Amino acid sequence: MTSIGTGYDLSNSVFSPDGRNFQVEYASKAVEADGTAIGIKCNDGIVLAVEKIVSSKLLVPGSNKKIQTVDKHIGVAYSGLTPDGRHFVGQGRSEAYSWRGVYKVPIGITSLTNRLAGYVQAYTLYNSVRPFGISAIVGGVDETGPHLYTIEPSGAYWGYLGAATGKGRQAAKSELEKLDLPNISARDAVKAAAKIIYAAHGDAKDKDFELEISWVSTSETNGVHEFVPKELLEEAERLAKEEDEDEEMEED
Repeated sequence: MTSIGTGYDLSNSVFSPDGRNFQVEYASKAVEADGTAIGIKCNDGIVLAVEKIVSSKLLVPGSNKKIQTVDKHIGVAYSGLTPDGRHFVGQGRSEAYSWRGVYKVPIGITSLTNRLAGYVQAYTLYNSVRPFGISAIVGGVDETGPHLYTIEPSGAYWGYLGAATGKGRQAAKSELEKLDLPNISARDAVKAAAKIIYAAHGDAKDKDFELEISWVSTSETNGVHEFVPKELLEEAERLAKEEDEDEEMEED
């Protein structure tokens, strides 16, 4: 029996001799095979964006969204297995509802992330379950300001100014590092997010995709998580396409 996977990947509760949990690593591979998701922390809020790969021309446009609302002030974007993402969001909504019932106030983003990360980590401990096949970006605005976190299949979570996950995460991270975070405005962050998603999609130009962008902003949405207006989304996409075309012409 070796530690390359054979034998040690049959159970979620077994470590290999060199300390690896192969089931968690396989879950991360499911994330890397999906479209890119990013989060941007701006001066008064959060912007989330997703490259949702369209697997069939028969799918209804706008269905199977990968950005969802957990509580009115918190949104989640994820890369990976869509059913796992739905279950993750459902658990987040239950946590938010429970918090309101007990404490009579909306749940803080850090508290929600901590609870969800613990829930995800529990799915790495037992032989009867498997890890979540998603990496989630959790963002929102609470009484302490805007917050942005990522939760990995292992249950580890980190706070970020700009986060990316999915197939194009490396290209997206390179573009995120060029932004003036967290001083960028919410509207500028929306336009930047569209450009980053189109840049990250460059290696999969043969596949169609839908761009989803949402935001939570004290100035733009009064602290409520919602999808960006159609006019702003169209403008952001137009600018992203123009820049993408200009870069292709320069390369030619």
